[in-house]
Amino acid sequence: MTEPAINSGATFTLRRTDLRGQSLSVAELKGAVPRTAASTVSTAETAVEAIIADVRRDGHAALAALAHKFDGVTQEHPRVPAGALQKALETLDPAVRAALEESIARATAFAQAQKPANIDFPVANGAVVSQHWVPVSRVGMYVPGGLAPLASSVIMNAVPAQAAGVASVALASPPQKNNGGLPDQTILAAAALLGIDEVYAMGGAQAIAAFAYGVAAGSSATGGGEVIEPVDVVTGPGNIFVATAKRLVKGVVGIDSEAGATEIAVLADHTANPIFVAADLISQAEHDPNAASVLVTTSVELADAVERELRAQVARTAHRERVQTALGGVQSGIVLVSDLAQGVAVCNAYAAEHLEVVTENAVEVAAQISNAGAIFIGDYSPVSLGDYCAGSNHVLPTSGTAAFSSGLNVTTFLRAVQLINYNKDALAEVARHVITLSQAEDLPAHGDAVAVRFP
Repeated sequence: MTEPAINSGATFTLRRTDLRGQSLSVAELKGAVPRTAASTVSTAETAVEAIIADVRRDGHAALAALAHKFDGVTQEHPRVPAGALQKALETLDPAVRAALEESIARATAFAQAQKPANIDFPVANGAVVSQHWVPVSRVGMYVPGGLAPLASSVIMNAVPAQAAGVASVALASPPQKNNGGLPDQTILAAAALLGIDEVYAMGGAQAIAAFAYGVAAGSSATGGGEVIEPVDVVTGPGNIFVATAKRLVKGVVGIDSEAGATEIAVLADHTANPIFVAADLISQAEHDPNAASVLVTTSVELADAVERELRAQVARTAHRERVQTALGGVQSGIVLVSDLAQGVAVCNAYAAEHLEVVTENAVEVAAQISNAGAIFIGDYSPVSLGDYCAGSNHVLPTSGTAAFSSGLNVTTFLRAVQLINYNKDALAEVARHVITLSQAEDLPAHGDAVAVRFP
């Protein structure tokens, strides 16, 4: 049963869903957890399809029109000059630079450790089957710059690509009216810090379309504009329009995951600190009015305490209006469960982008979670740590796609290529089996291609 919580004079209402005493199937649990309304997703898809069509048809002219419409800037070509990148780095606040460098160092160390080894396996005498990891040739990375210019996302996109050995990296971030039509200065500085010199002032679905299909030279309204080469993989977080665009171009290019509006779920029992829990729910709600903040708990007392803390902390937070909208949306709420076993089942059905586990024996409880983009364990591993300096990656699957997608990592940029190397004797050993199976499948030419080698 879902019902609004008592308002108590607050400007948002956090909904409660009480699942205690109920035995629900996975499908029923998926239907019970808070989610963004389907109508919102449908509306975004219609708008994004039109944007992709415009970019494919009109190239730079479409990009310029969309930059004027959505960002309020006038541009002939979205490429950021090299001098602007260097200037952004030179004028970067030293404290911010130090923080970015620490984040880069930790992310790089973890990315290097992720690199899988090639395998050369002798399946028989004279027969070797190998699996070699090969980087994709070119990557297009998206870095949000609307409500929050995420300079940290430059690191999260670029570091694993560089560790994988990707040769060509392009980055897009929305143009900022207050920065002369260029992306946010800190984003530019982070790109320069990582040696990325192909940067574009492009936002939203149009950036994803430009990377997926490429943009021809001379396609602006005045006949100008340099070519934007298409990429092999598009990565990065964004709003619902960016995530929808990535879904729609999947198949034309690879994508990391549908990393849309952020979400946090907290699985907590009576031992959790309500001050910490409330702060963590707010931390993600401040990203976007469509952000999701969900508490799954066995304790009504904790739920009540967290609500009180939310009202107190929201009143003090900088982006109060945005946070209130997110917390009051259908995508956020409190889910009451009978015990931690049911809580784990709810969390696996929800498949959160970020899941915090703050319970007794949190390590053991976390080990029971199979569906989550990233799992943060205990009081001192908040999601904010992962957003910046944990060494993990914050580009993670949202909207339940963590049930089948992974967070951004080195293998996002690698392809596993299999190599088969048999000599004549090794082929002869299995020739009769190949011929038999080809006949069983009524594909006799398959068998003939082996038989012809042994007249």
